[in-house]
Amino acid sequence: MFGISTFCLHAKPLPDALEHLSQITGYVEVMDEGLHFLSDAAVLENYTLRYSIHAPSRGTNLASLLEPIRRASVDVMRDCFTVAAEVNADVVVHPGYFAWAEERKKAEDQFVKSRDALVKIAGELSVTFSFENMGNWEYFLLKHPDELPLIGDCGLTLDVGHAHQNHCLREFLTIPACHYHLHDNDTTNDSHDPVGKGTIDFPEVMAGIRKSGVVPVLEVATFDGTLTSIRALNAL
Repeated sequence: MFGISTFCLHAKPLPDALEHLSQITGYVEVMDEGLHFLSDAAVLENYTLRYSIHAPSRGTNLASLLEPIRRASVDVMRDCFTVAAEVNADVVVHPGYFAWAEERKKAEDQFVKSRDALVKIAGELSVTFSFENMGNWEYFLLKHPDELPLIGDCGLTLDVGHAHQNHCLREFLTIPACHYHLHDNDTTNDSHDPVGKGTIDFPEVMAGIRKSGVVPVLEVATFDGTLTSIRALNAL
């Protein structure tokens, strides 16, 4: 079985997306953004699904040098963790970004403050969360394995498409991860293509994931592409 992100149906209301996805999987990751933003757990409780939640990332920045924005971003994560606790869902979190290259060290320090706050919140709510490696966006943190000390003892979500875009997928695959996002690309764009449409070596990827025992989540841009990806992965 593969988990499927609601990203592939982000233009549909969340109840419709869950109805579609529940027909083909027992595990759904809710992208907590846009039409799928979760103010509470009510809609999730209508289905007997396993869930994970991708915390809001657009509009938040856990590494912001503007302290009110950083604190507000932590508050947004707290709200997400609270919903996750109600449905026993793990949470995936983006580490944030810096606005100017000269401010990177200060942004890292801000992220560490946010990270430690999230560890405390997760402990209070009995929620498990992990930080996702980022794609090739100039000012984002956690794009390469040598940045992993930033997340401390927190878990890693390995986004294979992001790692491939940054030409470090093989190195990331040697590092234990507690969550995986699967999608393809040709390294030029974070296109979230169906498996087999890009240049990722998925037999190598899946061999590593099988050793971990983790059920990966397909995070493909379209529903048809998700179905294509399931067929491609099942054929391996």
